[in-house]
Amino acid sequence: MTVDVTAQLAEIRRGAQDLLIEAELAKKLARGKPLRVKAGFDPTAPDLHLGHTVLINKMRQFQQFGHEVIFLIGDFTGLIGDPTGRNATRPRLTPEEVQANAHTYEQQIFRILDPARTTIEFNSKWLSAMPLPKFVEVAAKYTVARMLERDDFAKRYRSGQPISVHEFFYPLAQGYDSVALAADVELGGTDQKFNLLVGRQLQEGYGQEPQIVLTMPLLEGLDGVQKMSKSLGNYIGIAEPAGEMFGKLMRISDELMWRYFELLSFRPLSEIEALRAAVAAGRNPRDVKFELGREIVARFHDAAAAERAQAEFIARFSDRTLPTDLPEIAVVADAKSGDIALAAALSAGTGLVASGSEARRKIAEGAVRIDGEKVADPQRRLPVGACHILQVGPRRFARVKVVAKA
Repeated sequence: MTVDVTAQLAEIRRGAQDLLIEAELAKKLARGKPLRVKAGFDPTAPDLHLGHTVLINKMRQFQQFGHEVIFLIGDFTGLIGDPTGRNATRPRLTPEEVQANAHTYEQQIFRILDPARTTIEFNSKWLSAMPLPKFVEVAAKYTVARMLERDDFAKRYRSGQPISVHEFFYPLAQGYDSVALAADVELGGTDQKFNLLVGRQLQEGYGQEPQIVLTMPLLEGLDGVQKMSKSLGNYIGIAEPAGEMFGKLMRISDELMWRYFELLSFRPLSEIEALRAAVAAGRNPRDVKFELGREIVARFHDAAAAERAQAEFIARFSDRTLPTDLPEIAVVADAKSGDIALAAALSAGTGLVASGSEARRKIAEGAVRIDGEKVADPQRRLPVGACHILQVGPRRFARVKVVAKA
């Protein structure tokens, strides 16, 4: 395996937040042997979205350099529930929910990854079979003091919020995954940095060469504020219809478009910079966003579907049939979830429907649109800060903004 270490490092750094430790990665690459590159995904929701693909795209880059990637499905850790970023104990999923979600992941990842260079693993393979004395051995290699250095644990401890003992198991279990797989590199979101570093320490404790930690930024969702999440309703699923996917991409702001280019596009950075310069010189940013939309849709469908999606979008919006002079109606989000169900938003004084039951019926009939796009998800929710034109039937419109409960 011939290695251009400089070229690999340059591509690996693209879009990355942390590369720990780069000098160690250079030494690993210089050996000329394929690296074992691991990324774990807890199947907490049934579908992957573009936020997940930031990591998967980086795995693809490693594959292109001849390395082996391990797509680790955390069917065991998913039962624990990752406490990262949580200010309360996370509800645990049932084994049936985890397995159903894991199955969809297996079906979707090869839209990006090369099957010949991808190994799918389930961490229940070694964690479910681990006897208690072995787990005590793993736990003995890490301290409570280090565990409480985690920002979310520290905040909850200082404020008297409960921390369940099983939540300490999560970073230990994720760290032990790296031992079981003898990982050379582990990828994760920036919110996973602590967990990935636990893997390094456990590997050292078991006499392995510690893995390289590579963190990637969390992709903001359609609102441009919170990270992409199905529970927040600000996501673009990779299994969505081409037209729906394209339409959602057109809704992102012109500024957020560049972040999507950097983290999701396979174009060279030089091309992206050229596009940015063209917009600065006067090119319509909508036309550049079209290029992003076609690339992403073609990846998960095909080029013909991407072209059709763009044509349909232009036909729908070029005559500006959506009214632009509507007064803004504030709808109040649920205080606990921080969002509002679409059916509740439709019936919250907009005049579009007479009741929540009518709203749900209209959604089921396909008679409801958001910013001109037909709603396909009956569970759609709108996060705080979202501002949309809601439409019921051909002639009823209302502009709503979701606000937090006072």
